Amino acid sequence: MNDEIRADIEVASGRIPADIALRNGRFLDVFTGELITGDLAIRGGRIVALGALGTYRGKVERDLERRIVVPGLIDAHVHIESSLHGPVGFAGLTVPRGTTTVVADPHEIANVRGMAGIRWMLDASENVPQTVFVMLPSCVPATPFEDAGAVLEASDLSELIGHPRVLGLGEAMDYPAVAAGRESIVDKIALARDRGKRVDGHSPAMTGKALAAYAAAGIGTDHECTTSEEMKERLRLGMRILIREGTAARDLAALIKHVNPGVSRRCAFCTDDKLPGDILAEGHIDHNIRSAISHGLDPVEAVRLATLNAAEAFGLDDRGALAPGRVADLAVLDGELADFSVVEVYRGGIPVARNGHLLNEPAGSDDSAVRDTVRLAPLGVHDLDLTIPTGRARVIAMSVGSLVTKNTVRKVPLNAKGGFLPNVDEDLLKLVVVERHKGSGRIGLGIVEGYGLKGGAAAGSIAHDSHNLIAIGDDDEAILSALRALATSGGGVSLAAAGGDLLGVLPLPLGGLMTDADGRDTAARMDELISIAHDKLGVREGLDPFMTLSFLALPVIPDLKLTARGLFDVKNFEFVSVEA
Repeated sequence: MNDEIRADIEVASGRIPADIALRNGRFLDVFTGELITGDLAIRGGRIVALGALGTYRGKVERDLERRIVVPGLIDAHVHIESSLHGPVGFAGLTVPRGTTTVVADPHEIANVRGMAGIRWMLDASENVPQTVFVMLPSCVPATPFEDAGAVLEASDLSELIGHPRVLGLGEAMDYPAVAAGRESIVDKIALARDRGKRVDGHSPAMTGKALAAYAAAGIGTDHECTTSEEMKERLRLGMRILIREGTAARDLAALIKHVNPGVSRRCAFCTDDKLPGDILAEGHIDHNIRSAISHGLDPVEAVRLATLNAAEAFGLDDRGALAPGRVADLAVLDGELADFSVVEVYRGGIPVARNGHLLNEPAGSDDSAVRDTVRLAPLGVHDLDLTIPTGRARVIAMSVGSLVTKNTVRKVPLNAKGGFLPNVDEDLLKLVVVERHKGSGRIGLGIVEGYGLKGGAAAGSIAHDSHNLIAIGDDDEAILSALRALATSGGGVSLAAAGGDLLGVLPLPLGGLMTDADGRDTAARMDELISIAHDKLGVREGLDPFMTLSFLALPVIPDLKLTARGLFDVKNFEFVSVEA
């Protein structure tokens, strides 16, 4: 250590050259908000000094031609699996956008493969040009009322809590259990806190004493705020707000206007869940920055949320700024800061991406542990019968741009036997969730309004968070065909027309969640299916047909959701009958 310190002193003093000198750049100091024109000295992958023009020389030098340089961006909460790729494909999509660090919660693959899935995520992210930190999933399954592929307790998670890239416990989604002090979740929180590690939050619509109890457990963040009132209440309790802008949930516009000088240092950015087509079309954390600026946030403050604030939220004192001792992860911009157009990305002082592409493709890893995960009991059309003798039903009411649904009672059309008949004129569709991990034959049936599909069905093996098969449609043969296509492909997303003709399938054979295909190819195929869903099946504009569908099975976001065990009232945390 003494030799390392002396070497840094020698470089910083200018007595010996740096390993790498990035010269003639405009470097953003996130501590002071200044743009410093000068040279950046790097040794051993870390920044040693930032000085005026001509201050530092290097064994390797690069003239930045007065371009603006910012710290590498940090996604403070993301499920890599939601990009439809593992760490290799995810890095290919996001590193060229300037994201050099992510705090990932692998609870999607953990719900399918348990601890083997978490280990795979850690192994697969070992050699990508991006630092992937992991928060151990706290809720596998998300609630006791689901059928996941695994059940993880504190004793299981203890095997990995000491891993150098494990930062703590992932989002505590079973928030009623936290507020009630239930033993299982308290054991997991204690596991992280005893090691001095972080605990992430997830507390939609929680308020008052229940929220105070949640914060008292030591939960330090929340990414589920959708209103300024929720945001302020959590900030007053000392929690940090992770402002989410993903594919299905877009909260930035509602929250960013409340990021004032008094609270800005307690806020950071995250994406949570974002599809590859959206990453390619609009960006990743760089999109959050541009969007925040467009809503009036100062450009320096926007970058601070994406770098220093995120680093501090998770105790990552070695990144988030261009300062001595920090890793030399940085993004080079074309144009001015407010434009925030990333043209080059460095990791540890080495260029890893340029003009939207990685410079070198990272090697893949053994993925056998996350294949062959769809196991269905025999499934016939009569398994989809939903009988509602009175014709009054609880309906899951959706809205564009939100994961929150409403518990609505409707008079629904019936056939002669009292079975529910989907009605496209009233936008009432059948929703189906089929257990797929153990072939138990469990099937949940419900009714949805607001999706807009006509003449077919959409299905997927992505159904948060237990990831059973989910399908929606107005024709049972189409629903059955779309579900069977997923069993054949090892998981994925599918569309079928009325009568059962398949319109398209995107296989996702890694846990039924991901593919090892190229990110651009996956995005193109997904975009094709999304276009079919909108143009041929009439799915509501502004609504992502597959990601939105995937959240209709998540029983930790109000008000009403469907699991393989039946219809679930999230506010009261209990199963309810479809018949009202």
